[in-house]
Amino acid sequence: MQLVKKSYTAETDENLMREVIKGNNLAFSEIYDRWSKPMLNYFYKMLWQDREKAEDFMQEIFTKIIHKPQLYNPSRAFKTWIYSVANNMCKNEYRRAEVRKGTSNSLHDNIIVHDSSAPDKEHDKNIFNDRLKEELELLSENHKKTFILRFKHDLSIKDIAEILETSEGTVKSRIFYTVKKLGKNLKEFSPVAKTIMVGVCLIELIQYII
Repeated sequence: MQLVKKSYTAETDENLMREVIKGNNLAFSEIYDRWSKPMLNYFYKMLWQDREKAEDFMQEIFTKIIHKPQLYNPSRAFKTWIYSVANNMCKNEYRRAEVRKGTSNSLHDNIIVHDSSAPDKEHDKNIFNDRLKEELELLSENHKKTFILRFKHDLSIKDIAEILETSEGTVKSRIFYTVKKLGKNLKEFSPVAKTIMVGVCLIELIQYII
């Protein structure tokens, strides 16, 4: 039994999903182990840093996979497929939130206040990260998604374009606009704090723009 389990750890996501479609529970367990944490992190960032909601959505997406695995096309990269499903789930939640009139009231409910007794450098970084969260919430839905997929989940421009069903040029444009806007709105922070986010983004942007 242990040998069977080990063999699945070497399989690609796509091959695992072929097995899941056949009803293989061990293959599903491997998919869950690989992708539950990335999905939880994605939903947490996209759904107003609401941990409980993120956990519910993470469980829901795997419920979809276990009950309707045939919805996945094995010829498609699993990574872009699962983020596409997650993206659509978030869009539906945004619509429900608009109907409930609760979106604007919940944007900053989960901003963490850090202890001011922390060392100066770490304290500045925490404040910067909190402000970054706030600024991301003020972005349009598409700009926020693009930024998070690129810099928080390390997806390629090509993958993001497929997930969001847009062109690679549009993805690059959104990233450039977002980095420029964040740099402007966070300019009061020290150069070191700004480099944590803005500097790294600009370095990576150059590879895709020139």
